[in-house]
Amino acid sequence: MKSTTLRSAVGVVVAGAVSAVLLPASAAGAATPRAATVDKATADAFGRVAAAVLTERTEALVDGRPARRIAGRTGQKAGLSARTIRTEGDGVSSLRTRKKRLAALGEVYTAGDTKVSVDGVRVTGARATVRVTETTTFRYKKIRGDEPATTGFKAHHELGFTAAKGGRWELTGIKATDDGPRAVNAPAPAPARTAGVATTTPDAPKASTSWPVRAVPKKRTSYNYAAMAAYSEKYWRNYNPAYRKFNEAGGDCTNFLSQALKAGGWKPETGGSADYRKWWYENTRQSDSWIGVNEWSWYALNSKRVTPLSNVFQMEVGDVLQMDFDGDGAKDHSMMTTYRSGYGMPYLTYHSTNTYRKSMASILASYPDAVYFAYRT
Repeated sequence: MKSTTLRSAVGVVVAGAVSAVLLPASAAGAATPRAATVDKATADAFGRVAAAVLTERTEALVDGRPARRIAGRTGQKAGLSARTIRTEGDGVSSLRTRKKRLAALGEVYTAGDTKVSVDGVRVTGARATVRVTETTTFRYKKIRGDEPATTGFKAHHELGFTAAKGGRWELTGIKATDDGPRAVNAPAPAPARTAGVATTTPDAPKASTSWPVRAVPKKRTSYNYAAMAAYSEKYWRNYNPAYRKFNEAGGDCTNFLSQALKAGGWKPETGGSADYRKWWYENTRQSDSWIGVNEWSWYALNSKRVTPLSNVFQMEVGDVLQMDFDGDGAKDHSMMTTYRSGYGMPYLTYHSTNTYRKSMASILASYPDAVYFAYRT
């Protein structure tokens, strides 16, 4: 169902294919909905609330969009609790600050499109858990002329609703369920303090995030970097059936990175699966370095197939970026550069959260306190 309340710059579609879900009659008492089921109309209402919240986040990053409270417009069947309205308001405000940081780094979005589909509804007592998939695309403003046309991602969320008076459900919380970097339209959570952990050698030096920086052109090698990028951009959303997925086993980012490197000419080195000096994939098993973020780094450095870059903005097509989200000493995510603008902006494509051509600027704006590691392949 297409919303008629949004301007053309930001579109939203709610697709629901959820059958009625049983709600025990004794679950909520007199102060809660008396219906014995959550019917399709209510499931659709859950989807509209999710779409409103996620679309408002998207709008906050689009150039020229007014400060509007779409998510505050609640319906009869479902809406936001007062606390969630305040929380989302704070989050949207932080996203507008992020938009300013992006603009300072030379990145502006002229349009955004968010679509939401309801994947399932589970009711326990007076609470409903709703799983949705968000598909969002942003259009880059041509500031320097050679930016990509768009960037996009597919993300999964879990929303919590609580039965309230008058037969109405209220959204009380929303959380992302993907591994990997948060989407650019996801408000940053409050920073958490974590204890440091020991690192394992060989390890990569940290990469600077200063801008501008002197370029480091690639030397001629036997690797096909265009093939690496083409593979990543072909399968960022539709997975290659020739490989297993690891989304439910810690994330698919490094598995996907390894596939792209193999497509560009990296040859397997067989051996023990736990030996970080080896890198390989078979029908039923693989080396730890094929799927592990830290293990991949150890292998890549030990094998001399990569060299560290001193600055993230020196990455070119086929180069790799890894992140330590919270600075605890362990790397958390891997991704590949699949495009570089003439101005020197790297754009990265990756799994978990599945993302196409996300600029280095938007990653830094979302994670200003993360630790970064850049590799020349």
